[in-house]
Amino acid sequence: MDLAFIVTVFLIGVTGSFISGMVGIGGSIIKYPMLLYIPPLVGLTAFSTHEVSGISAIQVFFATIAGVWTYRKGGYLNKTLIIYMGSSILIGSFIGGYGSGLMSEGGINVVYGILAAIAVILMFLPKKGLDDIPLDQVTFNKWLAAGLAFVVGVGAGIVGAAGAFVLVPIMLVVLKIPTRMTIATSLAITFISSIGATVGKITTGQVLYEPAAIMIIASLLASPLGAKASQKVNIRILQVVLALLILGTSIKIWMDIL
Repeated sequence: MDLAFIVTVFLIGVTGSFISGMVGIGGSIIKYPMLLYIPPLVGLTAFSTHEVSGISAIQVFFATIAGVWTYRKGGYLNKTLIIYMGSSILIGSFIGGYGSGLMSEGGINVVYGILAAIAVILMFLPKKGLDDIPLDQVTFNKWLAAGLAFVVGVGAGIVGAAGAFVLVPIMLVVLKIPTRMTIATSLAITFISSIGATVGKITTGQVLYEPAAIMIIASLLASPLGAKASQKVNIRILQVVLALLILGTSIKIWMDIL
């Protein structure tokens, strides 16, 4: 690895991880396309889709650890939600992560494009009144939450994501979870999801360890900063940032697919 390669991968990791910590996602929504498109734009060797998904999976594992640690004392982590959605998404993400080794690069991009498109639609549906609900009075359909988490886990495991960019709008729109609780709890759930995805990618030989290590270092530095910044930012701004990230990524991926 030369210096230009190290710096490029590190900056991609810092940018994606700061945003992931701020809006409660594992960061793959932005780092996946950045890893695909930026290296060749600056004259470096391009990663394959399988390599990007492998790097993303192991990096998200560490990024979410840092984010959850920051939120641990804020009272926003819903343990029941974490148990039901976390156990389901762990199984789904392992199935997806392992099965992705049998898929073509185009097939992985199609799955990513579908997940991103679904997330965009959900993010723009109305979510009025969510943040008026006291945190100790939050309720949700446990089995619906578990079922949706499993489906998201399979798709997210395929692309090396932890699925937070779909989980967050599902939790907001379908399960009616308040925004700040959604952001904190989704990080814990995506941490669990990343375990399954990472194991699946490693066992099928899809992880490049040197660039993954660079991304991990960047994540540990930037993700906690993003999580702290989110506690000082207007909730509406956080929602808009997440929606724009998902929309931009969805458009780019579908342009390449088509």
